[in-house]
Amino acid sequence: MSFIQKTSISEQVYVQLRDRILKKVLPVGAELPSERELSETLGVNRGAVREALKRLQQARLVRVRHGGATQVANFETEGGLELLPSLVVNEQGQVNLTVARGIVILRKALAPLVAGQAALHGGKTLAEKLHPIVAQMQATSELPTLQQLAFDYWALVVQGSGNVVFKLAFNSMNKTYLAAWGALTLVMQDEFRDTDTLAQLADAIEAGEYQRCEALAQQHVELGSRALNAALGQL
Repeated sequence: MSFIQKTSISEQVYVQLRDRILKKVLPVGAELPSERELSETLGVNRGAVREALKRLQQARLVRVRHGGATQVANFETEGGLELLPSLVVNEQGQVNLTVARGIVILRKALAPLVAGQAALHGGKTLAEKLHPIVAQMQATSELPTLQQLAFDYWALVVQGSGNVVFKLAFNSMNKTYLAAWGALTLVMQDEFRDTDTLAQLADAIEAGEYQRCEALAQQHVELGSRALNAALGQL
């Protein structure tokens, strides 16, 4: 383990240990050194180590065994979606292709379900918020603006779905998306420019036509899915 600079100490300790666990440098079942040993090895105070270990436990990356030993947990069976940003892109900006493709598949599967639920629960109230966004999208050709408006559109659809599970999944996937925001602007431009489908989707949500919403959402995100998979295939 490399020496930790004394700025944002607890965060740095957490990130270093988290990344070693996610990369499986620290394998499942391995016992971490004691707080004292970690403190001496990393050159930080024990309070920073203790806080970092607490965060690792909250993220279900480690568990504290009887007797006080801290053991690496299996994040693939115990972790949550909040780990995705750390899994998909490392500190060097390298993309984990397997994880990235998994996110594309998850997004493609969730979008129709979210849109269908939005039609059932959001209805006219939600549509009244979506129509102005579509109008703004149709009035511009600037890609960064379209990207932001598309993000705002889907954030409203998720909130209008009335499903807390979708909302939490969306929050976690957003962190991954935001980390790669600039890289996705050109890659997903066909989806961002597909404003006609978003307009139809808003109309279908207003009418409560959940099956039509599912079909339109699937049609829309397929544009981005194809582009993302093509981009990943070139890495």
